[in-house]
Amino acid sequence: MIAKRTSRLAALFALPAALALTVGASSQAVAQGTGAFQINLAQLNNSGSKGTAMLSVQGNRLTVKIESEGLVPGQPSAQHLHGSTDGHDFHCPDASDDTNGDGVLDNTEATVDYGNINISLTTKGPTDMMSGLAVDRMPVADAQGKLSYQRTIPVSQAVVDHIKDLHIVQHGIDRNNNKKYDFDGAGKSELDPKLPQEATAPTNCGEVKGAAVGSIPVGGVETGTGPAEEKEVPIAMMGAGGAAFVAVTGALALARRRRGVLAAGWRGNNGGAA
Repeated sequence: MIAKRTSRLAALFALPAALALTVGASSQAVAQGTGAFQINLAQLNNSGSKGTAMLSVQGNRLTVKIESEGLVPGQPSAQHLHGSTDGHDFHCPDASDDTNGDGVLDNTEATVDYGNINISLTTKGPTDMMSGLAVDRMPVADAQGKLSYQRTIPVSQAVVDHIKDLHIVQHGIDRNNNKKYDFDGAGKSELDPKLPQEATAPTNCGEVKGAAVGSIPVGGVETGTGPAEEKEVPIAMMGAGGAAFVAVTGALALARRRRGVLAAGWRGNNGGAA
């Protein structure tokens, strides 16, 4: 009996040590600029959109791979890494964040939860905040509303150190199910009355998961695919939380500066319609 108790106690004491080693190894890998993270994209605004994304860090280069569906067919989907690189813990919003009660979770309402743009996931060119609504450089969904994206981009050390605090948001909804962005579905965008709300409202969101990373679905649509520079994905790391932080004012100021880029790009994708 004593021998059995001793064995059980030894096992119990060994578990925390094993966990500590695992967390320590994960922290060391992030500090060395390596690691991979899986993100499962879940619908917002009852869009029916979903998907899977991978973030793979090698030094100061970040590879982003996305396979998503349920997007508006033939329309550009603005997409970004949102969140903080200074320790704040943003997260994906839900329907309760529709503070004006109009039935649509708009970008300004959602920004309170998922934070400002950190990286714009364009297909080419700049990836900074000012490219957040450069729809002429955003991926376009195919006729079935599916989208595949892959791009490797240089990032700052702050992004490497806080990659676990970032998450992906894709934008664009179709409230009236006519397979395009228009004003009949959800009215005017709060960012710019010349734009339909459908073009700027979030369609899905996903946070970094601590589970082991599997391989991303293959054989998807090739529209909107950026340069592929990595073939393998290392082992996933653990995430950690922090305090929430609100940055709506900065988001609105940024949105005003973006209006010209978005208006020109959206009209170009819709035959000059305003």
